[in-house]
Amino acid sequence: MNKLLAVAFLLIPSYFCIAQAPRISYAEPEREDSRRTDFEIIGKMNGNFLVYKNNKNDHTISLYDEQMNLKDREKLDFIPERWINVDFITYPDFSYLIYQYERKNVVYCSVVKIDAAGRKISEPMELDTTEIGFASNNKIYTTINSDDKQRIMIFKINSKNSKNFYFTTLLYDNNLNLIRRDRMNMPMDERNEFFTDFMLANDGEMLFGKFLRPSSNSEYISKVSMVAKFPDSSEFSVRPVDIGFRLLDELKLKVDNTNKRILVNALYYRERRGNVEGVYSLFWDKSSNTKIIDTVFAFDDELRGLAKSADGNRRYAFNDYYIKSITTRKDGGFVIISESLYSSSRGNTFNRWDYSRWGSPWMSPMDYYYWSPIYSPGFMPWGGNRFNNFATRYFADNIMILSFNREGGLEWSNVVQKSQFDDENDNTLSFQTLNTGGELHFLFNQFEKRALMLTDQTIGADGKITRVPTLKNLDKGYEFMPRFAKQVSARQVIVPCLYRGYLCFAKIDF
Repeated sequence: MNKLLAVAFLLIPSYFCIAQAPRISYAEPEREDSRRTDFEIIGKMNGNFLVYKNNKNDHTISLYDEQMNLKDREKLDFIPERWINVDFITYPDFSYLIYQYERKNVVYCSVVKIDAAGRKISEPMELDTTEIGFASNNKIYTTINSDDKQRIMIFKINSKNSKNFYFTTLLYDNNLNLIRRDRMNMPMDERNEFFTDFMLANDGEMLFGKFLRPSSNSEYISKVSMVAKFPDSSEFSVRPVDIGFRLLDELKLKVDNTNKRILVNALYYRERRGNVEGVYSLFWDKSSNTKIIDTVFAFDDELRGLAKSADGNRRYAFNDYYIKSITTRKDGGFVIISESLYSSSRGNTFNRWDYSRWGSPWMSPMDYYYWSPIYSPGFMPWGGNRFNNFATRYFADNIMILSFNREGGLEWSNVVQKSQFDDENDNTLSFQTLNTGGELHFLFNQFEKRALMLTDQTIGADGKITRVPTLKNLDKGYEFMPRFAKQVSARQVIVPCLYRGYLCFAKIDF
């Protein structure tokens, strides 16, 4: 849930003008919604803003107008009591609601079409079913879609046999007509083999990486393969990738549909448990299914000085950084955004090697029934359980932005300076981005005069950072959660927030 909307970055020329403060509109809190409410910002359809909410199996969609006045609260009474997961794929005037539920040891995956008012306009359609054992994990199906939303894939992975996984994939068009269903196996020769995030190209090709760690607790990758499932094939194509003697951190994939390439990026080390030295980039050609080139960008002292914390050491400047997003440009260039994230508990500071591979569901080779994208806004390196430790303090510091050309050469780099921490939970930490065409906005909370203030800084096509004037109508009574925000139009973003313990939402116009 809370899926991050991927946006293009710097696709048109930048035209600079005098910065004007964005304006905030607040929705009134609804008494049913608390800090424990599950939610997903669906998006903007026909001038309405739709937000899905779940309160103790009470599923609803709240409908807001341009002033964030509540127009309606539509009850989704077709979702069964033993629901498992809900996903949305949103179009300009409708959305698909794909949901999973369990009944008598069978997991069902179904879909309903909803209109711009959040009303059901089709009967539930069953997509697939899976029988599960009494003690099995019931999170079975994963939904992915192409960037243009013309292709949708539902898939599941049976990992009962640790040496031979079975994938079932269902590929649909944008009208949910089934294009083809396939079942294929994936040999897992090594116990410490893992998968990257899964992607779906505009042509319906499923793409992901398969990699090996020397041991289950290793912090680096020693062997990589690119995996493709072509839309007209019932088999996987697995191609080994020569990464040399580099020690890579977590791999991040991005499909460049315009240039028919796949980008693979990772931070890298020179030695085991060594310092993060730079960024590794691999360019993979979709048409020939072969490696084009790979490059390495080493962090210099100037960038280390910008990236480190106020009292940090330049040598260790990037050891707490994690790649949060990769965005492609039409000219083949790309932008990598990373953030410094760490935590401490009872006086002990945890680094990237202490998070048991971050608690992510795809990090265990025995738990591949269900996969959740790493670009979810819920991703933090300490995992989804957040340690359940009231003695834990969470930190989210500087943001690094690197812009590369199509050959992997650095164009510019810069760092958004911030320092955030919170105890018990991480809801108000980190950031969200908004693309307005010529510049990228970074929204995050920052302490000012002992108060937590929502801050906006922009970066232009030349890498220059500008602090935007204080947001208009910024009310100190609201506690913003910007990393769960979602861009819903060219210059609008919906941000969840808390007001006196109640969950509510704010719209920011830029």
